[in-house]
Amino acid sequence: MPPIRIHLRLILLLAVLFSGGLLGAGETNSVFYLRAEAAFHRAAENYSGATNFPAAALEMARASFDLAELATNETQRAETSRRGIAACRDWLAREPKAAAAHYYLAMNVGELAQAEAPSLAAYKMVREVEREFTAAAELDVRYDFAGPARNLGELYFQAPSWPLSVGSKTKAREWLERAVALAPEYPENLLCLAEAQLQWRQLDEAAKTLRRLTASWSAAATNFTGAAREKDWHEWTLRRAAAAQEYRRRAGAP
Repeated sequence: MPPIRIHLRLILLLAVLFSGGLLGAGETNSVFYLRAEAAFHRAAENYSGATNFPAAALEMARASFDLAELATNETQRAETSRRGIAACRDWLAREPKAAAAHYYLAMNVGELAQAEAPSLAAYKMVREVEREFTAAAELDVRYDFAGPARNLGELYFQAPSWPLSVGSKTKAREWLERAVALAPEYPENLLCLAEAQLQWRQLDEAAKTLRRLTASWSAAATNFTGAAREKDWHEWTLRRAAAAQEYRRRAGAP
């Protein structure tokens, strides 16, 4: 099975939900988009002939999320994510304890929420995202390099706190640290934790996390390779540079 790539767009999603605007999404990379589009069409064809097979449902759910994430408009994002949601719900009807089905259901619901924001329906979807990631964590917290823990941490980190939403610094720290403990070799886990620590002005902790990221970077570049990972490395490299710059700014370093 090809490597699973998860990039939960919570910063952008929650900015839309609670402020009614976008935070500079940037231009879609045409190469990544074309790859995702081709993968989506292949997955849809395979799924149409094998809807009862978990492998086909997984491929459909993953491809739907990947294309929805790169959608050029909200109509496309909604239509694509709904395909992934349908595949996941059908899969869960057959296998209620399939961690990957809960996981990708959360991912695709997040994309649909972004497409329908700002709205009450989109607001309610944040709760569903939380519920499905929690279910995935209970079933297999190590899935996708501790993806359920990582994405729960990001959800609690980015969302406004009660009563507006599910945000919680305590829960965010717990889940982000758990993701790092479970899969420290995966750059996304260390990046998410460092970004949260910088936001919380925990500079000593952020410095340690960034040093761990630097120490593991070369090995990660060897272990996570191939065309399917190019988009990951593009994003990780930009985020790492931004985190390092933010640390220097907050620490008053030159």
